[in-house]
Amino acid sequence: MKRMFFYKLLFCFLALTIVPLHVQYNDALAQEAVNAGDDVADSADDKAELERLKQKYADRPNGMVSAAKFAAPQKITSPKISPDGNSIAYIENKGKTFDLVIADTKTRKGQRFEASEITSFSWLGNRRILTRVSGIFRAYNLYIYDIDNRTYMPIGHEGFSFTGTDLLYLDPEGEYFLEAKQESIFQNPSVFRVDVKGNIITRIVKPQKGITSWFADKNGVVRIGLTSSGHKIKVYYRRSNDEKFFLTGKINTKDPDDKTRQALFAFNAIVTDSDEGYVLSNQDTGRFALYKYNYFTGEIGEKIFYHESNDITDYHLNTKGDALLSVNYTEDKDRIIWFDKELANIQKSLEKALPGQEIWLQSRSRDGNYTVVYTISSTDPGSYYLFNKAEGVLDRIGGVNDYIDPKKMSVSKYVQYKARDGITIHSYLTLPNGRDAKNLPLIIMPHGGPYGVRDNGDYDPQVQFLVNRGYAVLQPNFRGSDSYGEAFYELGEGQIGRKMQDDLDDGMDWLVKRSIVDPARVCIVGASYGGYAALWGVIRNPERYRCAVSFAGVTEFDKQLKYDKQFFSSRHARAWKETVRGDKSFDLDDVSPAKQVHRLKRPVLLSHGDADSTVPFKQYELMVKAANKANVELETHVYEGEGHGLSDEDNRIDWYNRLEAFLQKHNPAFVENP
Repeated sequence: MKRMFFYKLLFCFLALTIVPLHVQYNDALAQEAVNAGDDVADSADDKAELERLKQKYADRPNGMVSAAKFAAPQKITSPKISPDGNSIAYIENKGKTFDLVIADTKTRKGQRFEASEITSFSWLGNRRILTRVSGIFRAYNLYIYDIDNRTYMPIGHEGFSFTGTDLLYLDPEGEYFLEAKQESIFQNPSVFRVDVKGNIITRIVKPQKGITSWFADKNGVVRIGLTSSGHKIKVYYRRSNDEKFFLTGKINTKDPDDKTRQALFAFNAIVTDSDEGYVLSNQDTGRFALYKYNYFTGEIGEKIFYHESNDITDYHLNTKGDALLSVNYTEDKDRIIWFDKELANIQKSLEKALPGQEIWLQSRSRDGNYTVVYTISSTDPGSYYLFNKAEGVLDRIGGVNDYIDPKKMSVSKYVQYKARDGITIHSYLTLPNGRDAKNLPLIIMPHGGPYGVRDNGDYDPQVQFLVNRGYAVLQPNFRGSDSYGEAFYELGEGQIGRKMQDDLDDGMDWLVKRSIVDPARVCIVGASYGGYAALWGVIRNPERYRCAVSFAGVTEFDKQLKYDKQFFSSRHARAWKETVRGDKSFDLDDVSPAKQVHRLKRPVLLSHGDADSTVPFKQYELMVKAANKANVELETHVYEGEGHGLSDEDNRIDWYNRLEAFLQKHNPAFVENP
């Protein structure tokens, strides 16, 4: 089955000018925003609290980094610069709560307010911040914070919408915004203009039959509406507010003759005052490339950019919406290609100033003088900087997790090996510092998904935790993984528990042949699909693996597929089942751990959150019940209130400690005579 049609909302960047750079590592903005003025709380003046934190995050006497450091929550997220460049706002984690911090970029003074229910925010002009909130007891979806008056008031429609509010356009001057919203569950969404002064709401596009999604261009003109039914999608289009919408295209994701069926659109990336846009399509090369697209005719035009080995994953227009700015793809790491020479030069300068880091320009003032820069690497959880173009200064705002010392982490290397059928498998290999790369204990760690997902070599706390404990870690992008083209994706269809599993085993063999790992000291650890692969690995090949660790893993595919049906139309549910099962005669029970648990001969740590809505807790219960019936012992743990991951810091610490203890018992990293 082909990859399902979807569209993405994309961000665009403003221009920068190349200048010499000076990097400051004083966390000036973050610290001074916290300490400045009586309206910003200082949370570090209590000595008892400082001592508690010191003990909590203290490394072990043997030099190993504490589990608490790896589990520490992200300190700051989403720094955004105001259009005039005078202020910066970001979310700061306070432990059990979150604050929205707003700081002056020059004086470093600021203010904050409690923001635990805020899911996202945007600048609306220079002195207001528009926030989206969660919580079923809220009367509104949107709230607006006035910096000058220090008021936080609801804006837009009264009545919380379970379907949410789509923000289509924000006025650069902050006077109004456009939102698409359903007034009831029985209606399709309308588009409204909301004037901030007086909260005046005006409907500008009425609900139309079948249209569930609306898109506006960068001038605030609603240009596109979409309908979706099964595998068929209709695109409605207009050039201006004065025109009516007309059907411009039909996309049939099951029709092999439809050239748009595998296209990935960014429907809000319409070139201003034009019918032109862009689309990602894999129809010609088998890999997603960037093409021009005419919304009026519904036709794909000339190829603009492609990569010989990997899919193009994103594209961006400039702020005015009148030119293509950049494209993204993932090779050994996530990459961006700039079509603007000035931006290409500034990217090179930042990469030179911060060697070994991926550089991402995330938010920019209207004049291009201030830019929020995000950096990350396999050894660094990430940092945010504020770049002042005029002064050539890069101020560090703060880190994602400053408890982690990148110098103590290990570099993840992009490697390739051949699977038994000759297919090339790309992977990431991370080896422990201070140990010879010979006869090491190995953890194979497959990613989740499994389809349309891949590892990208960025910092992974669990990988670094395991490597810090002395293990080598291999993360294979097995067949079916994302970004390697359609043919590689299709090789994974119908291969869960079969050739997908072979790819993991073949990675182990590749390392054994090079004497990098000891074949008698290998375990497999994963979450979600990776958790399934861990369970199936020790059941299918106990001669290979000493143990397995599964968090939130699928254990019985037939029941998981029945659960998944609620998230698909009936046609897409059938297609998804075909992708997972493959040949209609194949019985998924043959590769389901809960159905084959009687074959289990190796130790297993099985864990799950009881509030998981992706792989339901029932999957854990099925495995435990089947193991008890077969008189097979499992080590188990349930995290109450957790979903498809661990959101609570204490639970993450507990998980790392359990993981370490289990591996130390069944596959110790250090032995005298391996």
